[in-house]
Amino acid sequence: MKLRKRKKGRKADVTEEEILEQQEQPEAEQEEQAVDEQAEAAGDTDAPQEPEEELTTEQKLEAELADQKDKYLRLMAEYDNFRKRSAKERLELTDNVKASAVSEILPLIDNFERALAAECSDETFKKGIDMIYKQFGDALTKLGVKPMELEGKEFDPNFATAVSTVENEELGENTVAQVLQNGYTIGDKVVRPAVVIVANV
Repeated sequence: MKLRKRKKGRKADVTEEEILEQQEQPEAEQEEQAVDEQAEAAGDTDAPQEPEEELTTEQKLEAELADQKDKYLRLMAEYDNFRKRSAKERLELTDNVKASAVSEILPLIDNFERALAAECSDETFKKGIDMIYKQFGDALTKLGVKPMELEGKEFDPNFATAVSTVENEELGENTVAQVLQNGYTIGDKVVRPAVVIVANV
């Protein structure tokens, strides 16, 4: 009877160990599975990437054509800007040369205007002076030179120099009352500013 009890007791002990092993086995398997997953993820990261697909001959030609077209458009834009800039500089140079030459002739025009304003009993002589004066005016017009017409307009220091002021109820404030010497322009460039008297400053 004692031996049977021992066997029963030993059998009970074995059963308890097996139960413990069965309880510990899932935890070990879970840990092993987690380690395997980590190793697999690391393997995916370190795996060499697939090489990019090479461009076909047609795609390479299209890319090269697009690049050449872009360069061509840039070159044409630069040339157009150069052409416009050169034309502007050439026009400014022409105006400067004309203005320099005309400025030397203007004193002669002033003398003709004074001669026409003076009294003269010889109408034939005065008519001849007037004809020469008009010829000078036509020559200046062909060169693009125009006299300023400032009398009765608002005084602008960019186009005239005021040498005196007067009070005149018939004129507005800061108005050119009289032009003592005509001013001239060529295009937007002032060849010579006018000399004026300004009213009601």
